[in-house]
Amino acid sequence: MNGSFAGSGFGRGFGSGPFAAGPGGMWDAMENLRASFEQRTTPRMGRGDVRAAVLALLAEQPMHGYQIIQEIEQRSGGAWKPSAGSVYPTLQMLADEGLISAQEANGRKTYALTDAGRTEVDTDGDRPAPWETPGQRDGGRMSAVPKAGFELAQAVAQVGRTGTPEQVQQTVDILDDARRRIYALLAQH
Repeated sequence: MNGSFAGSGFGRGFGSGPFAAGPGGMWDAMENLRASFEQRTTPRMGRGDVRAAVLALLAEQPMHGYQIIQEIEQRSGGAWKPSAGSVYPTLQMLADEGLISAQEANGRKTYALTDAGRTEVDTDGDRPAPWETPGQRDGGRMSAVPKAGFELAQAVAQVGRTGTPEQVQQTVDILDDARRRIYALLAQH
């Protein structure tokens, strides 16, 4: 079914001109826009990221391993949940380095920073936490623009699929005007 949402023909087969399918078409432009702005947090982080995350959390308060896993998952918005197989060996490595200590109570080990651990955290204190995305680090400033741009692209694509030739031309005029206004805004700086 050409132009339907089903199958591999999603979004293909409508119109011509600026909204045409194929190379340089609207769907390609939307995909390029989405891909260039999309914030990707890989669920599989490196060993150094687990280490940094554990140290950052223990700088706030002592925790046991499961709490650390849950806290990283929560703070990353569910984008990163380290496995026990990465957290517990990291905890052991940090203990071996003398950066954390473990106390056992009620069958659970609770980990806390040592003085050496606090010194290391203070040294790296200006680094963003590994679970933060770039959008979170800049207060959401960079994530708001891509979201608005992608939503605009979706509306434009809808016009391309279902709009009359007059609506398509009006949309092109609106977009041209918006582009000029955005560049004028940047020129004020």
